[in-house]
Amino acid sequence: MIALLIALSGPTGAFQSTEALDQLVERFAGAPIGAEGGARAAVDKRLKLAPCDTPQLSWRSPAEDAVVIRCQGPQQWRVFVPVNALPKAAAPTAATPAPVAAKVELVIRRGDPVMLEAGAAGFSITREGQAMADAAAGGRVLVKTDDKRPPVAAIALAPGRAKLPGFGD
Repeated sequence: MIALLIALSGPTGAFQSTEALDQLVERFAGAPIGAEGGARAAVDKRLKLAPCDTPQLSWRSPAEDAVVIRCQGPQQWRVFVPVNALPKAAAPTAATPAPVAAKVELVIRRGDPVMLEAGAAGFSITREGQAMADAAAGGRVLVKTDDKRPPVAAIALAPGRAKLPGFGD
Protein backbone atom coordinates (compact mmCIF):
# COMPACT_ATOMS: atom_id res chain seq x y z
CA MET A 1 0.00 0.00 0.00
CA ILE A 2 2.80 2.47 0.92
CA ALA A 3 4.64 1.64 -2.31
CA LEU A 4 1.47 2.45 -4.28
CA LEU A 5 1.16 5.85 -2.56
CA ILE A 6 4.80 6.63 -3.28
CA ALA A 7 4.38 5.61 -6.93
CA LEU A 8 1.27 7.78 -7.30
CA SER A 9 2.90 10.80 -5.70
CA GLY A 10 5.18 11.24 -8.73
CA PRO A 11 8.94 11.34 -9.16
CA THR A 12 11.06 12.45 -6.24
CA GLY A 13 13.12 14.73 -8.50
CA ALA A 14 10.12 16.78 -9.68
CA PHE A 15 10.65 20.01 -11.61
CA GLN A 16 8.98 23.42 -11.44
CA SER A 17 5.69 23.44 -13.35
CA THR A 18 5.98 25.70 -16.40
CA GLU A 19 2.17 25.90 -16.49
CA ALA A 20 2.21 27.40 -12.98
CA LEU A 21 4.82 29.93 -14.13
CA ASP A 22 2.59 30.84 -17.10
CA GLN A 23 -0.31 31.51 -14.71
CA LEU A 24 1.90 33.68 -12.47
CA VAL A 25 3.07 35.73 -15.47
CA GLU A 26 -0.53 36.14 -16.66
CA ARG A 27 -1.64 37.46 -13.25
CA PHE A 28 1.43 39.70 -12.94
CA ALA A 29 1.16 41.20 -16.44
CA GLY A 30 -2.64 41.40 -16.30
CA ALA A 31 -3.18 39.79 -19.73
CA PRO A 32 -3.23 36.22 -21.11
CA ILE A 33 -0.53 34.67 -23.31
CA GLY A 34 -0.58 36.15 -26.80
CA ALA A 35 -2.70 39.19 -25.89
CA GLU A 36 -1.45 42.79 -25.80
CA GLY A 37 0.36 43.22 -22.50
CA GLY A 38 0.61 39.43 -21.99
CA ALA A 39 3.46 36.99 -22.55
CA ARG A 40 4.39 36.46 -26.20
CA ALA A 41 4.50 32.69 -25.65
CA ALA A 42 4.27 30.13 -22.87
CA VAL A 43 7.35 29.32 -20.80
CA ASP A 44 9.28 26.60 -22.64
CA LYS A 45 8.05 23.24 -21.36
CA ARG A 46 11.48 21.70 -22.01
CA LEU A 47 12.98 23.70 -19.13
CA LYS A 48 13.88 21.50 -16.16
CA LEU A 49 13.90 24.05 -13.35
CA ALA A 50 14.33 23.16 -9.70
CA PRO A 51 11.06 23.46 -7.73
CA CYS A 52 10.50 26.91 -6.22
CA ASP A 53 8.11 27.57 -3.33
CA THR A 54 7.84 31.33 -3.90
CA PRO A 55 8.90 32.54 -7.36
CA GLN A 56 9.40 36.31 -7.46
CA LEU A 57 8.23 38.30 -10.49
CA SER A 58 9.38 41.73 -11.61
CA TRP A 59 9.61 43.76 -14.79
CA ARG A 60 12.94 43.53 -16.58
CA SER A 61 12.94 47.29 -17.20
CA PRO A 62 10.65 50.32 -16.94
CA ALA A 63 9.58 49.60 -20.55
CA GLU A 64 7.73 46.51 -19.18
CA ASP A 65 8.85 44.46 -22.18
CA ALA A 66 9.70 41.28 -20.26
CA VAL A 67 8.83 39.64 -16.94
CA VAL A 68 11.68 38.20 -14.88
CA ILE A 69 10.83 35.13 -12.78
CA ARG A 70 13.40 34.43 -10.04
CA CYS A 71 13.79 31.59 -7.59
CA GLN A 72 15.89 32.49 -4.57
CA GLY A 73 15.69 29.03 -2.99
CA PRO A 74 18.57 26.63 -2.57
CA GLN A 75 18.59 26.07 -6.36
CA GLN A 76 18.57 29.62 -7.73
CA TRP A 77 17.37 30.26 -11.27
CA ARG A 78 16.01 33.09 -13.40
CA VAL A 79 13.75 33.05 -16.49
CA PHE A 80 12.90 35.98 -18.78
CA VAL A 81 9.45 35.98 -20.41
CA PRO A 82 9.02 38.47 -23.30
CA VAL A 83 5.77 40.45 -23.20
CA ASN A 84 3.73 41.83 -26.11
CA ALA A 85 4.10 45.58 -25.79
CA LEU A 86 0.97 47.61 -25.23
CA PRO A 87 0.31 50.00 -28.12
CA LYS A 88 1.91 53.39 -27.66
CA ALA A 89 -0.39 56.40 -27.66
CA ALA A 90 -0.34 58.23 -30.96
CA ALA A 91 1.85 61.29 -30.93
CA PRO A 92 -0.18 64.52 -30.95
CA THR A 93 -0.27 66.40 -34.24
CA ALA A 94 -1.37 69.91 -35.15
CA ALA A 95 -4.87 68.53 -35.83
CA THR A 96 -5.06 66.67 -32.50
CA PRO A 97 -3.97 68.81 -29.56
CA ALA A 98 -2.05 67.18 -26.75
CA PRO A 99 -4.27 66.18 -23.82
CA VAL A 100 -3.91 68.18 -20.64
CA ALA A 101 -2.23 66.05 -18.01
CA ALA A 102 -4.20 65.69 -14.81
CA LYS A 103 -2.25 65.93 -11.60
CA VAL A 104 -1.81 62.44 -10.16
CA GLU A 105 -2.19 62.03 -6.40
CA LEU A 106 0.72 59.91 -5.13
CA VAL A 107 -0.22 57.60 -2.26
CA ILE A 108 3.24 56.05 -1.85
CA ARG A 109 6.55 57.87 -2.09
CA ARG A 110 10.04 56.44 -2.48
CA GLY A 111 11.43 55.43 0.92
CA ASP A 112 8.02 55.22 2.61
CA PRO A 113 7.32 52.21 4.83
CA VAL A 114 4.78 49.98 3.07
CA MET A 115 2.58 47.17 4.40
CA LEU A 116 2.56 44.59 1.59
CA GLU A 117 -0.61 42.44 1.49
CA ALA A 118 -1.49 39.19 -0.25
CA GLY A 119 -4.39 36.84 0.21
CA ALA A 120 -7.26 34.88 -1.22
CA ALA A 121 -10.27 33.01 0.12
CA GLY A 122 -9.20 31.50 3.42
CA PHE A 123 -5.86 33.22 3.99
CA SER A 124 -4.10 36.55 4.06
CA ILE A 125 -0.54 37.60 4.85
CA THR A 126 1.21 40.92 5.32
CA ARG A 127 4.85 41.92 5.25
CA GLU A 128 6.54 45.21 5.93
CA GLY A 129 8.76 46.73 3.28
CA GLN A 130 10.08 49.96 1.84
CA ALA A 131 8.90 51.64 -1.38
CA MET A 132 11.55 51.89 -4.07
CA ALA A 133 9.61 54.51 -6.10
CA ASP A 134 6.59 56.82 -6.07
CA ALA A 135 3.16 55.43 -7.02
CA ALA A 136 -0.42 56.59 -7.40
CA ALA A 137 -3.34 54.44 -6.24
CA GLY A 138 -3.62 51.49 -8.64
CA GLY A 139 -0.09 52.01 -9.98
CA ARG A 140 2.80 49.58 -9.79
CA VAL A 141 5.50 50.05 -7.19
CA LEU A 142 8.57 48.01 -6.26
CA VAL A 143 8.75 47.14 -2.56
CA LYS A 144 11.96 45.97 -0.89
CA THR A 145 11.14 43.46 1.86
CA ASP A 146 14.55 41.92 2.45
CA ASP A 147 18.11 43.16 1.84
CA LYS A 148 19.09 39.74 0.45
CA ARG A 149 16.25 39.48 -2.10
CA PRO A 150 15.20 41.64 -5.03
CA PRO A 151 12.20 43.97 -4.58
CA VAL A 152 8.74 42.65 -5.43
CA ALA A 153 6.26 44.37 -7.73
CA ALA A 154 3.06 45.43 -5.99
CA ILE A 155 0.01 47.57 -6.66
CA ALA A 156 -0.36 50.73 -4.57
CA LEU A 157 -3.66 50.84 -2.65
CA ALA A 158 -3.46 53.70 -0.16
CA PRO A 159 -0.79 55.58 1.80
CA GLY A 160 1.54 52.92 3.21
CA ARG A 161 -0.44 49.98 1.71
CA ALA A 162 0.17 47.84 -1.38
CA LYS A 163 -0.93 44.38 -2.55
CA LEU A 164 0.67 41.64 -4.60
CA PRO A 165 -0.99 41.31 -8.01
CA GLY A 166 -2.90 38.12 -8.67
CA PHE A 167 -4.09 37.58 -5.10
CA GLY A 168 -7.74 38.25 -4.33
CA ASP A 169 -8.36 39.96 -7.69
